[in-house]
Amino acid sequence: MSIAVVILNFNGQHFLAKFLPKVLETSTQAEVIVADNGSTDNSVAWMEENFPQVRLIRSSINEGYAGGYNTALAQVDADYYVLMNSDIEPKQNWLNGIMSYMESNPSVAAAQPYILSFDNPSKFEYAGAAGGYWDAFGYPFCRGRLFDTVEENCGQYPTSLVNWATGACLVVRAKAYWEVGGLDADFFAHMEEIDFCWRLQRAGYHVAAVSASEVLHVGGGTLPQGNPRKTYLNFRNNLILLYKNWDPQSKWRTIFSRMVLDGIAGIQFILKGEFKQLFAILKAHRDFYRYVFGQKGKSNLTVSQQKYWVKSYPKSIVWAYFIRGVKSFQSLKF
Repeated sequence: MSIAVVILNFNGQHFLAKFLPKVLETSTQAEVIVADNGSTDNSVAWMEENFPQVRLIRSSINEGYAGGYNTALAQVDADYYVLMNSDIEPKQNWLNGIMSYMESNPSVAAAQPYILSFDNPSKFEYAGAAGGYWDAFGYPFCRGRLFDTVEENCGQYPTSLVNWATGACLVVRAKAYWEVGGLDADFFAHMEEIDFCWRLQRAGYHVAAVSASEVLHVGGGTLPQGNPRKTYLNFRNNLILLYKNWDPQSKWRTIFSRMVLDGIAGIQFILKGEFKQLFAILKAHRDFYRYVFGQKGKSNLTVSQQKYWVKSYPKSIVWAYFIRGVKSFQSLKF
């Protein structure tokens, strides 16, 4: 069994300096690789000077999370890939816990550790928490995190199969990664791991979140919450996600419902005076239509390919959280 921990870096020299030593210390059974994604800071020169023993894969341009990993992993020979953000600090034995689970569960093609907050380790972190789900309208959410409400990690969520696992720290069988075509570079960043996990499940695999493995995550290191670029990518990519993967019999009905909800979000931004956020949503919808009517937007998904191995939330998470006041995953009724 060979493992490659691949850290995708873009202008993250400060994160590498802070966290790479800990990754090396806690990942001795794996080869640790830094894949530089067209950084314009001093990352490459700093790596060559301070960590000459770490393999460095270089790209001349920023291909985003999805494209960057596809390019880097094509140059890596291993049985398992670990896709790791540069702002991750692994805990001791994190890799043993998740690899033991993967080896014991051959139907699981991808799994995540539990993602805890670097600033407050007793709490889950926004990007992934204890594993992801989606609701009846394709909104993603997590065990341990509903919208901006993040729970304490009290052991309330055991190891489980989930709808999706976070790309902040994701263990993937290399064979399965390429079998489903890797990450979709059209996403650039945000939700590409959800699309990837959805395709894995359509191919007959499972996705899991493993409690025996924990890492700390800073989060928002590249695009913080509230950044219009992040808003654009999230709204555009969520629509593309539905277009590519939703049941064909109800796909357009679901997409229309999502667009109505996006419109309500736009009205809220207007009331708050956040017009850059409004324009980000409008741009996201425009580029979604460009995707659909372009050559890349041809979907041949059939009902027979729609395999939900884990039940998703059958109602609206927006309604549950904002109207009914449900603030924890445990309080949702599946």
